[in-house]
Amino acid sequence: MRHGRLPALATVLAVVLLIAPSSVEAESFEEAVRALALGSYGDKAEAVDALAALGDDRGVPVLQAMADGRLFVREADGAIVVGERQGRDYRLTGALDGADVGTAASRDFDKVKVNNRVRGTIEAALGRLQLQNLDPARRIAAIDAILGDRTAASAEMLREALAAEEDPGVRSALAFGTAAMDLAGDDPDRRLAAIDLLSSSYDRRARGLLGQVAGDDGATPEVRQAAEAAIAAVERRQGMLELGLHLYQGISLGSILLLAAIGLAITFGVMGVINMAHGEMIMLGAYTAFVVQELFRAFLPHVWFDVYLVAAVPVGFLVAAAVGIGIERGVIRFLYGRPLETLLASWGISLILQQSVRMIFGASNRAVANPDWMSGGIELIGGIVLTWNRLVIIVFCLAVLAAVALVLRFTRFGLEMRAVTQNRAVASTMGINTARVDALTFGLGSGVAGMGGVALSQIGNVSPNLGQLYVIDSFMVVVFGGVGNLAGTFVGAMSLGIINKLLEPMAGAVLGKVAVLALIILFIQRRPRGLFALRGRAAEA
Repeated sequence: MRHGRLPALATVLAVVLLIAPSSVEAESFEEAVRALALGSYGDKAEAVDALAALGDDRGVPVLQAMADGRLFVREADGAIVVGERQGRDYRLTGALDGADVGTAASRDFDKVKVNNRVRGTIEAALGRLQLQNLDPARRIAAIDAILGDRTAASAEMLREALAAEEDPGVRSALAFGTAAMDLAGDDPDRRLAAIDLLSSSYDRRARGLLGQVAGDDGATPEVRQAAEAAIAAVERRQGMLELGLHLYQGISLGSILLLAAIGLAITFGVMGVINMAHGEMIMLGAYTAFVVQELFRAFLPHVWFDVYLVAAVPVGFLVAAAVGIGIERGVIRFLYGRPLETLLASWGISLILQQSVRMIFGASNRAVANPDWMSGGIELIGGIVLTWNRLVIIVFCLAVLAAVALVLRFTRFGLEMRAVTQNRAVASTMGINTARVDALTFGLGSGVAGMGGVALSQIGNVSPNLGQLYVIDSFMVVVFGGVGNLAGTFVGAMSLGIINKLLEPMAGAVLGKVAVLALIILFIQRRPRGLFALRGRAAEA
């Protein structure tokens, strides 16, 4: 009988041993949470560290609530609760188990108060608790939080995490964090190793950390000299990164100018018309994108929304081209050979188009959403982000330029347009209908501007004044590159975009544009026909 009870007794003992650690762990967590509300601010900081030392994920929402001022002690029973304001009362949940415990008025509980020291301790504790999170982004955020608590324990924690980490991005963040910790320590060897690592870092915080060491009178001369050399290396690297960023921004601006100027280069080159309504063709394309977007939202399933922009491109071309042909047939064709009257008439048309759009859509800006495949970007070294919308616009403008060049080079319409450009009288005697070529050319130039407007709607709001922001710059691009020459338009747009972005950091946006205008004036004095002069008898005349 006694022998038969031994297996049952062993089973009970095993169950007790299995349960006991969990009970102790639960009791420790409960005690650590209750300690957050007791004693002075120093005691609370120690309680925060004790809770973080447990490594229990349940402590994350508790500490976050404490930092946000949402952790309370209920007067009735001393329970620790998290409160969310609902009108005059608070909705309460238990800090230990997250269970809903009803609502209460603010007079029924006391807030667990914190000061800046405790708040900093909480941030570091949250970082330690989330350092093992499965999400790499959360782990990187935890490393940044730990950097606010530069203690030996935090530094050792980062070293242990670095030894076990496999994700390259998180390893880089851990290496930087460990170096920052060592840099604040007293060990000269570790400080020198940290300086060596930070000297090759692309993190923008490296310059500030090294500057603190270089100005530290308590550091050894060797450490200070190494910090100064590392600062020079970091500044050179940062300068190269900034130059690369300015070049990318210049290419992005140049692509926008190119989209705005391609159509103007065609119409101005063939007909010699100073079309001040060209900016409104861009504006019409942008509003077409807005209308297509709203139609997709209203009549098609949500899964189709991401392709609205693809549909808006040909629609924008057709709308702007139709308006452009109407303007040429209705007004411009009666004013050929009278440039001043053409300029004034097209300016009046631009005002009419702007006011018409205000009457239809209102004067306020209209937002055009980016499709999901154009949202976000690519993050490079040094915190540089290449956004997808601008990258797509750069590729799109190059595709439009290539398509227009193919049309002009390999189609009958392109051959007739080039013939009219070179010598209108001879082209007419050869049987080319120059009036038809003029209308189609004006329509092509306006349609390309409309597609440019669709693209521009992805980087800013759509407004009736949108075209006016680009029409002057478009004329500068055309004159600088060479009237009627697509290669000149491309080079001119990219050159002006890059020069603008390189001058802006030194002279500011306004003075940068003034400097660019002065450079163009000086350049035109030497080369009146631009970078790529138009050839032919008409050009020579």
